[in-house]
Amino acid sequence: MVAQSQKSKSELTVGVLALQGAFSSHEAVLNKIGVSSRQVRTPQDLEVVDALVMPGGESTTMSQLLESANLFEPINARIKNRMPVFGTCAGMILLAKTIIDGRDDQLSFNAIDIDVQRNAYGRQIDSFEAEIEIGALTGSFHGVFIRAPRIVSFGSSVTALAYCGDDVVLAQQDKVLVASFHPELANDIRLHELFLEGV
Repeated sequence: MVAQSQKSKSELTVGVLALQGAFSSHEAVLNKIGVSSRQVRTPQDLEVVDALVMPGGESTTMSQLLESANLFEPINARIKNRMPVFGTCAGMILLAKTIIDGRDDQLSFNAIDIDVQRNAYGRQIDSFEAEIEIGALTGSFHGVFIRAPRIVSFGSSVTALAYCGDDVVLAQQDKVLVASFHPELANDIRLHELFLEGV
């Protein structure tokens, strides 16, 4: 990911959307890397961050909470202004161009040219783990899939970074990185570090 201006790790503040879902696990990974993190719950929180992580959770609930917290439009404006953003699981759904099986009132940021299907791998009981090869990393990455969404299709401006079987599970377009799985649960900081290279 190409940065507009480089900062050292100690100078960065990475926001973690903290309305619902697994935000505390992302904070723990960022702390291991040595990056300052901030929970984003209000537009004022968003103003002081250099990048944003959008965690897993329940995408329809997160969509509603983004509206009630008056955060959807400020985040949308920052993304359009090329703020780096990393969406995992439900975060990926919120960043997608199209949510195939979403509710009629469900919002998405249309930040990456992918079509996603919610809960495509099944219910909670169907959750699974798999070793994933990510070209930019040495060695496999342990992917934790919990009610995971599937990337059904993607545009020519999107780069597929990793597959699980035939499915793209990690993709990037400009400053937007998305994962179907939960890297924050892998006890592995490398994917967050890859994201931060562009911040």
